[in-house]
Amino acid sequence: MTMHWSPKSPFVRKVMIAAHELGLDGEIDRVRTVTTMLRPNPDLLPDNPLSKIPTLVLPDGSPLYDSLTICEYFDHLAGGGILFPAPGPDRWAQLLWHSLGDGLLDMVILWRNEREKDPGIQFDVWLNAFAAKTALSLDRLEEYAPAMAAASFGIGHIAVGCCLSYLDFRFANLGWRTGRPALAAWHETFSARPSAQATAVTDG
Repeated sequence: MTMHWSPKSPFVRKVMIAAHELGLDGEIDRVRTVTTMLRPNPDLLPDNPLSKIPTLVLPDGSPLYDSLTICEYFDHLAGGGILFPAPGPDRWAQLLWHSLGDGLLDMVILWRNEREKDPGIQFDVWLNAFAAKTALSLDRLEEYAPAMAAASFGIGHIAVGCCLSYLDFRFANLGWRTGRPALAAWHETFSARPSAQATAVTDG
C-alpha cells in the first residue's frame, strides 16, 4: 500500500496511529505529498480529485481517502472490531468522540487559516466564533474524558488525541489545559502510547 503523506498533517497522523496500533505500519510506503488550499497537487489528483491527504492507494491501484475511511479499512485488515467496536454503546461512544475531535480539528485549521491573513482582510466575527466554539468543544471533551479514560482504545481516542496535539503544535498560546484537568491527564496518557510517540507531528 502507498500513502500520500505529510509529517505536518494531523489527519495523516490519525491513520498512521491506527496503522501502528494494528501492526500495519510496516506495510505502508509513504510518499511525501504537499497540499495547499489554493493549488491542487498534480501528482495527487489522479488518486484523489480533492487533492487532500491522507490518500491511500491499494495494491490494485484503487484509492481510499478520508482518514476515517482509511482507519476503518486498516481495522478490517487487522480482523475488525479493534478500533471500531461492533454496533452498540461502545461503538456509538467511539464515533461520538471521533466526530467531536475531527470536527474540532477541521475548525481549528480554518481558524488558523483565517488568523494568518493580513489583519485588514480578517473577519473578526469568524475569529470570535472559532474561539467560542473551540472553548465549548474542549469543555465538552473535559466532560467526556473520564469515559474515554475507561474505554478501550479506539478511533475516538485517536481523533481527540490528534486534535489536542495539533492545538499544542499550532495554538501553543491557547492554554487548552487550563480548567480541564481530566482532559489534560487523558492527553498525557495518550501521548505516552508508542503509536503516538512514533507519529508526532513535525515541521520537517
